[in-house]
Amino acid sequence: MASNASHVLEAALEQMDDIIAGRTFCLCLSIGCPVYCADPPARVDPALKALQLTEALRAVLEGQRSEEEQEALRKQVSTDTANVIVKWLEREDEVNLHSSGNSESYQQRLSRLEGDKESLVLQVSVLTDQVEAQGAKISDLQSSLVEHQHKLESTEEMLQQELLHRTSLENQKLSLMGEVSYLKIKLADMEGKQSHGAERQHKAEGLIKELKILKDKVEHLEDQKIQYEKKLKATKVKDECTINMNIPFSQWTKGQVCGWLEDYGLGQYLNLTRQWVENGQTLLSATPQDFEKEMGMKNPLHRKKLQLALNAFTTKVIEKSSELDHIWVTRWLDDIGLPQYKDQFHEARVDGRMIQYLTVNDLLTLKVTSQLHHLSIKCAIHVLHANKFNPNCLRRRPGEERQPSPSEVVQWSNHRVMEWLRAVDLAEYAPNLRGSGVHGGLIILEPRFSSETLALLLNIPPQKTLLRRHLATAFSALVGTQATQEKREYGNATGHVPLTTTAKVKPKKLGFTQFSHLRKRKPDESADYICPIDSGTLTVNGISRLPSAALRGLSPNLDRQPERREPLGIRARANSPKQ
Repeated sequence: MASNASHVLEAALEQMDDIIAGRTFCLCLSIGCPVYCADPPARVDPALKALQLTEALRAVLEGQRSEEEQEALRKQVSTDTANVIVKWLEREDEVNLHSSGNSESYQQRLSRLEGDKESLVLQVSVLTDQVEAQGAKISDLQSSLVEHQHKLESTEEMLQQELLHRTSLENQKLSLMGEVSYLKIKLADMEGKQSHGAERQHKAEGLIKELKILKDKVEHLEDQKIQYEKKLKATKVKDECTINMNIPFSQWTKGQVCGWLEDYGLGQYLNLTRQWVENGQTLLSATPQDFEKEMGMKNPLHRKKLQLALNAFTTKVIEKSSELDHIWVTRWLDDIGLPQYKDQFHEARVDGRMIQYLTVNDLLTLKVTSQLHHLSIKCAIHVLHANKFNPNCLRRRPGEERQPSPSEVVQWSNHRVMEWLRAVDLAEYAPNLRGSGVHGGLIILEPRFSSETLALLLNIPPQKTLLRRHLATAFSALVGTQATQEKREYGNATGHVPLTTTAKVKPKKLGFTQFSHLRKRKPDESADYICPIDSGTLTVNGISRLPSAALRGLSPNLDRQPERREPLGIRARANSPKQ
């Protein structure tokens, strides 16, 4: 067996040498001995021959079961041939290992690139959405910029007109001040002289009159300046209203209605209004519940303001009170001594028309709970009625009168009453009237307001009897003898409840039997208003006074003895106010 293997190995090696040398052969392994074929008809591929010989070697080695036979066969192979075969086999293993390692690294890189591709696609989509959103914002900003530019141009034009008019007013004021200075110098020169002739005295009196005239002119110019500023602010609104008044409100477009709401002080409801209102008829046919539901108008005073304006459009009745806006009302609160309520009135957009139709519940909604402050507002509204809602009917500065009449005192503002206290040597107590609600109308028209009430508001201690007596004397001289006597009789009446600073007004509680009267009551019933519009007027010393029905609910004594109010005065000139 060993000899056969040796022969096979020898034949294989010779064939490999022949392959290298380019010779051809045939090997027959069927019997176990090689058979050479010289000059075969076709040339065989050397690589194929090498593979066949390798397989033959493998078969021989597997046929040798003992290690000794394999060792004997290995020794017969030359060293060079064995080294070549070993190197060839090692190189093949390295190539396989390298190719497998490269395939693994290629798979990892391919998976990583796929992940990078997905993340890049996601980033591209996010950036695309952001670019579209920014483009929409840019277009919105451009449109709003154009709109603001138009508003800025119109505002600049109005400002230019205001500056021109103000410059002319300042020039007139400077010229008048120059004339006043010249006259003062001339008067001082004349006073420096020692002559006491009648002619000099006559000239001095003439100069004094001229000074007074010039002073009145300066004050008139100041008032004109203030009025012009007001008119300038309302020019745009008036122009639009003038254009729109030629068209019935029911035919107003959505844009006109929204512009009117904004000018009317209700611009916070424009967004919902644009979604709901089609034209003016939508508002005219709506109810207060619709205003609350569709426009989000939760404030009851805003609904009342809108309803009063719509009623004015429907009835086509022009009231003087409608010319007074909510900005004027805040200044009016300063004049009557109630500046602490300015924020509430401004937030509720209370204007002149709402002042005319104020009710007790409206004042409670505005957080006005003091009974004294209710009476102050009531009397102040009555003064406005008597003066046909003239915005300048209240006097803020002292005049030239030495002993003012009750018809002049009724138009005093809170500041003017404080000036009167300084004039009667009570200057140290005058600041206590700030925020008290004391004005001329309250002093004259309210029968329960006496010198004791004023002393209480001024915080004059009760032990200072001489000071209180001095105040009572000055108060009696201010209101007049007849009014003093009537206030005294009213205070001595049976069941009289003194007016205090701590009394509060509470909302009326309706009983079961009163619910049936609510349906019969009309919305514009005068008894519901704090100062009835068409009620008859009573006068004292020529001054219009509220009738007893207007004071019920705030003055408990009036409900018990209404006959006490009847002899307080006679009818007088309510339509001839002192300007």
